[in-house]
Amino acid sequence: MRVSGDTLTFLGTGDAMGVPRVYCDCEVCTEARNTGVNRRLRSSVMVQCGETSFMIDCGPDWRGMMEGFGIRKMSDMLITHAHFDHIGGLPEWSDACRWQREKGRLYAPAEVLDQIVRQYPWLPRQMEMTPVDDGFTLAGWEISCWKVNHGKNGYSYAYRFQKDGYIWVYNSDSIDLSPKEKEPLKGVDLLVLGTSFVHETAQFETRSVYDMKEAAELLAEVKPRQTVYTHMSHDVDVRKELPLPEGVRVAVAGMTVKLNSENME
Repeated sequence: MRVSGDTLTFLGTGDAMGVPRVYCDCEVCTEARNTGVNRRLRSSVMVQCGETSFMIDCGPDWRGMMEGFGIRKMSDMLITHAHFDHIGGLPEWSDACRWQREKGRLYAPAEVLDQIVRQYPWLPRQMEMTPVDDGFTLAGWEISCWKVNHGKNGYSYAYRFQKDGYIWVYNSDSIDLSPKEKEPLKGVDLLVLGTSFVHETAQFETRSVYDMKEAAELLAEVKPRQTVYTHMSHDVDVRKELPLPEGVRVAVAGMTVKLNSENME
């Protein structure tokens, strides 16, 4: 396996509401306001490949992420699904593309692109929209996607990336995957998985994302070499010891993972 210099950076690691919640004075939200260890913008990552880069998801915190990380331009964006916490920043990205006089390139399954255009009908003026249902290549990565169960919230898509023999998956919003939906996860080098709670007690039919207890059962079945949990609510306190299986880490903003064989344990 050749060694690539590509990296994955976590820009946001929060669930749909982020942390802190405006209305909440719990221990985690209070700490997030005061010191910021648990502060989480809506989930998004950036892949850097030499001089090029791309992002996955563009939620309402997009501008804050760009400013916070000193990123002045983004040309390519993948979208997992058309929920607000994953597309709410697209109008601001579109405006940035307009002022920079360069169309952005937006990639998503065809039905997701249709939903995005219905919500933001002016976006195609500032960006090229490419359906990716049959797979595509970006920055040397061979990329495929498939629909995954998002519980009460319907569905999302997961992305699978392969380059130089290294395979990783980004799956931020899913729960109770079927055997077919689990198949592309098996034996990957890195799995980025959404886990909103340590243990969620709400009725199962009202839920939409794995908790960490359920995620551990999934990992025991699909056996990725490494896993990073993201898309976390104010139930998760990163200052405390969490029930993490071997080879699992919890994402924090700014955390970078090397996408190559050197990162394999």
